[in-house]
Amino acid sequence: QVQLVESGGGLVQAGGSLRLSCAASGPTVSSCAMGWFRQAPGKEREFVAGIRRGGGRTRYADSVKGRFIISRDNVKNLVFLQMNSLKPEDTAVYYCAADETPGLDDSSDQYDYWGQGTQVTVSS
Repeated sequence: QVQLVESGGGLVQAGGSLRLSCAASGPTVSSCAMGWFRQAPGKEREFVAGIRRGGGRTRYADSVKGRFIISRDNVKNLVFLQMNSLKPEDTAVYYCAADETPGLDDSSDQYDYWGQGTQVTVSS
């Protein structure tokens, strides 16, 4: 079992930055690939970024490439999402997720554990 708790969301102006954190706990967390997803009102949950358990490989949605950076600290069991050059369309609830399989999936169906989410609001 893996528990995930997100933090760092808030209100920011367009062009600004936020850093989301995900605190992970559980016996298998260090072997999980980790991902960030987001869900805007009236829309389906979408993949934002993912990182393999070793941290050496990452994957991003086209909409955030060059603006967002995912990283992880396997000693402290933390996962981060640095979000720069934020746009109003980035407004959503952001979720941290853990995948016990070794792949770097962009499908929410592949992830086994989810946090409760943190709200990010970008004003224009």
